[in-house]
Amino acid sequence: MEAPQDVPAPALLQGRFSGREVFQQAVRDAFATAARDGWSDIILSDANFHDWPLGERAVIESLQAWARTGRRMTLLACSYDDVVRRHARFVRWRGVWDHILTCRRCPGGDLLDIPSAIWSPGWVLQRLDSERCVGVAGSEPERRVLLRETLNEWLRNKSVPGFAATTLGL
Repeated sequence: MEAPQDVPAPALLQGRFSGREVFQQAVRDAFATAARDGWSDIILSDANFHDWPLGERAVIESLQAWARTGRRMTLLACSYDDVVRRHARFVRWRGVWDHILTCRRCPGGDLLDIPSAIWSPGWVLQRLDSERCVGVAGSEPERRVLLRETLNEWLRNKSVPGFAATTLGL
């Protein structure tokens, strides 16, 4: 599914933001832009993705348009229980596209310590206070590098594989 060519993509948030609705719209806009611009690599990180709009039809349509060979997405969370309970469309999409997704969990991670962020090669968003949905977003190289280094530390040293695409029962 290709993103419509005649519909202008939303402008990505730049600078400070505050509020759950602003954050959720920024997530929607990020996925729409990823589909339109063909971002090759995306990292999503949050303690539990509880208040992310991952299960919304528009988000899944954007992810479907984004997904293809050569694309990679990494998810990092303390737990995926809320994803399974709250984002059924995303869970189904994840099962289909398992070959381009890597899911990691931080079993010993503190819910307040794990970054709440989206990283891409050209733009990032990071909530500095998840409870109040306060954060920053932007395209500045130093912001992207710093967030990537932080996420790499969590992915390499503080996480294990998690959130299987299928569950096997006996």
